[in-house]
Amino acid sequence: MPRRRSSEKLSDRQRRLTYAAQRARWLAILLLVVGTVMLGDRLGLFGLRPQPARTDHERYHGKSFPVAGVVDGDTLDVEADDKGRPYTRVRFWGVDTPETRHPHKGVQHFGPEASRFTRSACTDATVRLELLPGRTRGTHGRLLAYVILADGRMLNRELIRLGYGYADPRYDHPHKAEFRRLQAEAKAARRGLWKDATNGDLPYYYRDKLALPAP
Repeated sequence: MPRRRSSEKLSDRQRRLTYAAQRARWLAILLLVVGTVMLGDRLGLFGLRPQPARTDHERYHGKSFPVAGVVDGDTLDVEADDKGRPYTRVRFWGVDTPETRHPHKGVQHFGPEASRFTRSACTDATVRLELLPGRTRGTHGRLLAYVILADGRMLNRELIRLGYGYADPRYDHPHKAEFRRLQAEAKAARRGLWKDATNGDLPYYYRDKLALPAP
């Protein structure tokens, strides 16, 4: 009888050890899977998280890319894969052109003209992107950049100077004061959209706040 009890105790101990080993093995596998997913997410392999600002700055700042297409006056795509897409969508810093493809606003005053200007400047072109180190993405995940053309002109600046877009006052950036001055000059000269814009044509942040040129 004592031998049987000893054998039973040994068998119970073996079962407990086997069960503990199985739990440890499954826990190790689970931790490995979770760690792999987290690492992949940090590297942007699954498109679950936006790229960190430091990575965007290193990848895009000062680099030149062929233009893949023009979305509208202040947005274009360059040939650089981003979050599982074969292109990177770029929103121009500090300038806001009238909409042409907005789902709710429709086609706004001077929107088609602004889109044609950007398209003529960028079709079959290569552009250089300049980013700010503190903020590289907008609220929709688009890359924020100053876009430099092959001849050295900054497209953001040209859009405002020639009256194709507004100097966006909503966000601070190094060229904000300059863009505001260029807008005032374009408005005074009635260039582009300023020739016949009405108060209702203005974006919400300027409506009822900006004096328009006399007709």
